[in-house]
Amino acid sequence: MKAAVREARKALALGEVPIGCVIEYEGKIIGRGYNRRMTDRTVLAHAEIIAIRKACRKMGDWRLEGCTMYVTLEPCPMCAGAIVQARIPKVVIGAMNPKAGCAGSVLDMLHEPGFNHQAEAETGVLGEECSRMLTDFFKELRENRNAQKKLLT
Repeated sequence: MKAAVREARKALALGEVPIGCVIEYEGKIIGRGYNRRMTDRTVLAHAEIIAIRKACRKMGDWRLEGCTMYVTLEPCPMCAGAIVQARIPKVVIGAMNPKAGCAGSVLDMLHEPGFNHQAEAETGVLGEECSRMLTDFFKELRENRNAQKKLLT
């Protein structure tokens, strides 16, 4: 999870929401990603999607069986769907996302019995650090917006 936090800090340095992800196979990181939605100007540039793309390239397959994903924030519907489709068996999550999380908060797509694959989820790993990074980011974002509003009035 520490490697995923390092990825999240890369997003933070770009002014992006600090979310990071790594995918491990047999003790080695085979995919890394961090949130780049604003930078790349696409909704698809989530940390998990970027890490999955890199891991698939490294494995030479779209199936990531035997891998573990570490992500600093509970996956959204798109990312949870990609996890299921990639057949990732285990996802380790830092902070939960009560507004859009799909590993147990809003929905639980990782354990949907109707899907052909389910993923084990472990939550709260470095949860306080992951939550604090996100909380601090959004607090600063709100403060900057309020300061800009005051300048304009």
